[in-house]
Amino acid sequence: MRPDLLKGHLDTLLLAVLEGGAQHGYAVIEALRTGSAGALDLPTGTVYPALHRLERAGLITSEWETVRGRRRRAYRLTAAGQAALGEQRAVWDQFSTAVTAVLTRQPWPAAT
Repeated sequence: MRPDLLKGHLDTLLLAVLEGGAQHGYAVIEALRTGSAGALDLPTGTVYPALHRLERAGLITSEWETVRGRRRRAYRLTAAGQAALGEQRAVWDQFSTAVTAVLTRQPWPAAT
C-alpha cells in the first residue's frame, strides 16, 4: 500500500488497535499487519513517532513493564482516546461512503 494513502488515518488505526487493550509497540505493528492481511506493514519509524504524538495529545498513555526480563513500553487508550476514536470512526464512515459512491457511481445513501 502506498504510504500517502495512509496519511491522515494512522492515528485512527492506532487508536483502534489499542481499543482491545494495552499493547507494546511491536504488538501494535503486528496487529496492524495481521488485521490488514499484510497491507499495513508499517516500519517502526512510522508507528513509534505516531504513538508518542498520541500520548502527548492525551489520547493514549504508556507505562514501562518487564516481560521475561525485558523492559518494554505498553500503550493504552485513555477515555479521551476512546472518545476521539468514536468521532474518527463516524468521520471515516461518512468519508468512505462518499468515496465509494463516487468511485462506483452509486447514489449517495439516503439520510435516515
